[in-house]
Amino acid sequence: MPAPDDLAATAPAGPDAPAPTVSVIVPVHNTRRYLDRSLGSVFAQTLDHRHIEVIAVDDGSTDGSAEWLAEQARRHPRLTVLHQEASGGAGKPRNAGLARATGDYVFFLDSDDRLDPEALFWLTRTAQKCGSDIVYGRIAGADGRAAPVDLRTTSDKVSVFDSPVYWSLAAYKLFRRAFVEQHRLRFVEGRLLAEDLPFGINALLRADVVSVFAERTCYYLHGRDDNSNATRQDTDWCEYLGYIGTVLDQVAAAVPPGADRDKLMVRHFHGEILMPFGAPFLARDQAGRAAMAAAARPLVERYLTDRVLTALPPRLRLRAHCLREGLDDQLTAVVRADTEAEPDPPHLADDGRVYAGYPYFRDPQRALPDACYDLTDRVVLRQRLIRQHWVGGVLHLRGTATLPWIGGDTVEILLRRDGTTHRIPAHYADGAWRAAVDPATAADGGPLTDGVRGFKIAVTAHGTTGPALRREAWLVPEHDPEDPQDTAGGAPRIVGRGAAGPAVAALFRSRPHGHLHLDLDRNGARRPLGDDLRGAADCTRSGRATLAARLTLPGCPADAELRLILYDATRTVALRTTVERAAGDRYTVRALLRSGPPGTWRVALRVTAGPFRRELPVRTAGTGEGGRTPLTLTVPGGGSPAGLLRRARR
Repeated sequence: MPAPDDLAATAPAGPDAPAPTVSVIVPVHNTRRYLDRSLGSVFAQTLDHRHIEVIAVDDGSTDGSAEWLAEQARRHPRLTVLHQEASGGAGKPRNAGLARATGDYVFFLDSDDRLDPEALFWLTRTAQKCGSDIVYGRIAGADGRAAPVDLRTTSDKVSVFDSPVYWSLAAYKLFRRAFVEQHRLRFVEGRLLAEDLPFGINALLRADVVSVFAERTCYYLHGRDDNSNATRQDTDWCEYLGYIGTVLDQVAAAVPPGADRDKLMVRHFHGEILMPFGAPFLARDQAGRAAMAAAARPLVERYLTDRVLTALPPRLRLRAHCLREGLDDQLTAVVRADTEAEPDPPHLADDGRVYAGYPYFRDPQRALPDACYDLTDRVVLRQRLIRQHWVGGVLHLRGTATLPWIGGDTVEILLRRDGTTHRIPAHYADGAWRAAVDPATAADGGPLTDGVRGFKIAVTAHGTTGPALRREAWLVPEHDPEDPQDTAGGAPRIVGRGAAGPAVAALFRSRPHGHLHLDLDRNGARRPLGDDLRGAADCTRSGRATLAARLTLPGCPADAELRLILYDATRTVALRTTVERAAGDRYTVRALLRSGPPGTWRVALRVTAGPFRRELPVRTAGTGEGGRTPLTLTVPGGGSPAGLLRRARR
């Protein structure tokens, strides 16, 4: 992928140009089978290796990792290997690496993951350009392991409260080392799980500049085929939840109660508080499950505000409610419903709301609130506009659309302009739809007036009784209708509108969102016809002059008149013109001049279709800028046939 222009401009030039140094810290414990991939990705970096130091800390490995590291250190002078007793987690080896680091920046790489070859180059350049304390690179999951967050937008500076960065608190990112030392940031030692949580939280809450580089994937997060990732290990979950409580108390001390704190707590309910309430919870006996619920309940009572509860999906909302209310039996049923099987499908109820299919919905013996099951606000229309094309003067649209979980019953295409909406029914079956927009009848049976309109799609689902559920979304073409390589109907064309007369119609995508729009203009001024109109003039052996021009004129009526004209500031001369029509709305027009009024004339093509009349300038047939030059004729003062024509200078 090409480098962003502003970052490429900051990249050092020449072998002796200054560049930042980065210390890559890799904790290693019994990961020999992954070290070639992990350390190999560091040795393959495109950043000058003189600016990279690698510190691998062997944490009491017994699988040959230490011996492999020793051999690599002999081959790679920038690799330092430290050895220590097994400490029970990645925190202590990371801290040992920090103590030895000398780089301007530090990057923490897990020994079973890998870096993109250009990762350190772009992360350090981003940090230099933005003055960053922390730089996130885009993360991708691999080998069955999902990325915690999908970073798709490069940003010089983001807020932890209004961006997804807080959803990735793990260590695998770039930190300015002076920032780490200034705030004495260190990892919790002796913990297998969530040892990096306090480090990540404190770093984000204290950083002045957090940046994101998302132009390419920088870090690949790999699952292990032996399920030995730390997050998959058995854990004392009651102790773990107690530890999480101490971490969240630090968050609460740093961020006052309110919307900002709640945004952070939503992430912690997803990531730490409710995470154990799946298979680990069901694996325990009744007493063990009760102990886990009791360990989590204080966290729920302290941090589960109404705003947090509403922001959780039903599967977590139900868990949180049951924990808060001490409903251990209901909690077990909810966890079992989506851990050992699939819950029942969501349904559209008689109140027009969509509810998840978890146990005990509206069970009078259980009294779980409807709000815990409510999915309505999460029903987002999923749709694609697969094709748009003109047949005659009618625009045909085709795509797919559905409302997750409940499907849909009817589809409408909406034409929106200045608060006015025209509705066009679509044929809809099995999730696919098609519609025809005729400018002569699309305005509730009448012609569309001039102006620009946006296209939306509306899908409605009807329950057995009660209100229907309806969702709308802007149509976004999969192909750009203005792309000259795309034949999907974007070139301006003539369309009929009945009594309103013909107009020039053009499809285009709005910027920056790419929504499909239709521009209708009876004058054709905003998006002119004949963009490819090119012509030439020649003299015959008999001294006569001929004009010939070619263009694409979509939608031109069969009875339209096409005539070449000569014009100057005060005069217009219409020429007798012959017209040849070919496939693909291609036209060739020719005129023969035996004599004419003296002067220098521009050449145009007049298109007349009933009340519609446009004069399109003919340009020379050259390419590039030469192809934008108006075609002109110079008639000598005598008006004699011989020597009648001279091509205008370019």
